[in-house]
Amino acid sequence: MFEYDYENEDKDLKQVGLELMFLTPEKYSNPEGITAVELAKRVGIDLSIVKKKLKLLYDHNIIRCSGLNPKYWRFDEYNYQRLNEEDEIYQLLCSFDDVDFDRYFTY
Repeated sequence: MFEYDYENEDKDLKQVGLELMFLTPEKYSNPEGITAVELAKRVGIDLSIVKKKLKLLYDHNIIRCSGLNPKYWRFDEYNYQRLNEEDEIYQLLCSFDDVDFDRYFTY
C-alpha cells in the first residue's frame, strides 16, 4: 500500500481542493460555480497561487470549468471517485487528519 507523505503535502492545493469538494450550490454566487477570485477570498490564498492550483486540479479532471470571462469552477465528484487510489492528488484530498470540518459544515 502507498504511504502518504504528510510532511511534504501541498497545503494550498489541499485547501483549494477541499474547499471546492465541500462547496455546496447554495454557497455559489452563480449557479455555474465559483470564480477564482471568490475562491481565493474564501481560502485566504493569493489569487495567482489559487489559479495554479485550479489548473493542477483541472488537469487531473477533478474539477470542471465553464464560462470564459469569468471562469466558473466546480468539483467533479464523478471523476474524483474514479481516480486511482495511488494518485497523489487523491491521497492529498483523502487525508482528513488535519481538516477542520466546521469550516465547511454547520451543525
